Amino acid sequence: MKTKNLRIGITGGIGSGKSIICRIFQTLGVPVYDADSRAKWIVNHHPDLRKELIAEFGPEAYDAEGKYNRTYMAKQVFNDGNKVKILNKLIHPRVGQDFLDWTQQNAKAPYLLKEAALMFESGSYLALDKVITVFAPEEVRIQRILKRDPFRSEDQIKAIFGKQLAEKEKIKRADFVVHNDDQQLVIPQVLELHTQFLQLA
Repeated sequence: MKTKNLRIGITGGIGSGKSIICRIFQTLGVPVYDADSRAKWIVNHHPDLRKELIAEFGPEAYDAEGKYNRTYMAKQVFNDGNKVKILNKLIHPRVGQDFLDWTQQNAKAPYLLKEAALMFESGSYLALDKVITVFAPEEVRIQRILKRDPFRSEDQIKAIFGKQLAEKEKIKRADFVVHNDDQQLVIPQVLELHTQFLQLA
């Protein structure tokens, strides 16, 4: 599928270092769409989505200040596969549309990056031309997360891993892999990909 500009996804498990890789691409002038932070913005600012979430999950979906009530919603959907599906069905199309609007605003760029943690799980990779998986071994990721999020325990981190697609599967499905394992330098890997993407574009 040839679009006006090449659309490349970038994904990886929690603690793999996707954001750092995205920042390197950004310093090269590549526009990066952060799907996870945009989704957080959309649930707070999209009036139709707000109405749908309240209709489906009750007025407690938003707190007294009118902000999306993450704690309440997490309790609602935790361990309830059906409710997770309903929530995703409401949010994902809005984020998808937001991404399309963003790609038009950046139509002049040779290629664009879309960063998302659950790219394969949500099916959003299907609308992209190529996908990069950022890989780091589990022990490295656990240490990084413990350092970054001291409020999380190792068991909680492993539970999050369990809800994400296995790393082997992510690598198998990816077109490109960046190894961010504290052993290999990442900048040369990104520069190599940047050159390839400019040629593809």
